Amino acid sequence: MKTYLSPANLQRIPELIKLSPEAAASYLDFEHQVYQTANTLPQKTKELLAVTVAHVTGCPYCIDVHVKKYKALGGTMEEIMEALLVAASTRAGAILSHGVNALISYEEGEENAPQKGSNEGIKCFC
Repeated sequence: MKTYLSPANLQRIPELIKLSPEAAASYLDFEHQVYQTANTLPQKTKELLAVTVAHVTGCPYCIDVHVKKYKALGGTMEEIMEALLVAASTRAGAILSHGVNALISYEEGEENAPQKGSNEGIKCFC
């Protein structure tokens, strides 16, 4: 493999579509509905949202595609940066909010913890 992430790789998406055409058609219809048919949000706003979500999900392909679309719609790098900071702040806030779960789990103590070497009670596979 020459490069791990290359924009040219996106040209192979039709190969993936052929592997599951019905599911792919459903996705492509959904994407069309969201970006083309639904019109409550302006296209520029949709692309700014897409840029932000692409950063949160960490998809370099989506970042590249949606930044270029956003710029073509008159978007600025300053707007992108502000949106990224909103996403970063929101993500950090969510982590802090979910910290309550760590606090509760910690307070429950070891009496509710699974025994070493036991798979009983394991509910997380991450």
